Amino acid sequence: MFTAPEQFADVNKSTIDAALKFAKVSFDAAERLVGLQLAVGRDAFNEGAKNAALLSDVRDVQDLSALRGKVTETSTDKWTNYSKAVYEVAQQTQAQWSNLFEAHVTELNKNVAVALDKAVKTAPAGTDVAIAAIKSSITAASAAFDSMTKAAKQVATFTDANVKAATNATTAAVKSAKK
Repeated sequence: MFTAPEQFADVNKSTIDAALKFAKVSFDAAERLVGLQLAVGRDAFNEGAKNAALLSDVRDVQDLSALRGKVTETSTDKWTNYSKAVYEVAQQTQAQWSNLFEAHVTELNKNVAVALDKAVKTAPAGTDVAIAAIKSSITAASAAFDSMTKAAKQVATFTDANVKAATNATTAAVKSAKK
């Protein structure tokens, strides 16, 4: 006999499990970002103190110009590295979310297919057309989801390449401007 409440309970449990996994990934990412922020703040404070000490040793315009170039290059390198680290956290988190979402959708589709198969066994005669339409809709939705997932991965790859190219170009521009 087909018991819909049992199937709904399975889907609800699966959804709650997925929500908890999404929350864990989110909290882990937030923890990494806060740690990164603290490290950057500490480093910025130490670098500022060091630069203030170096500024007190400046005797002429040439020394000041050399210090400015050194501070600019160091700051740019540090902020570039910080930006890369933040981007990596965001990229890893997005990848984990995507994997969780894909797994949840796959499990949800499986549960719907199982429930539909159980419903077919107890369905009245003449409902074959409706059940075939539902199965067709599930297949079409799965295919659309797969296409969207592939497109999202392509966009992520393209974006990653562009971010890396922009970072390298910025670093190179700062280094060439110093010379």
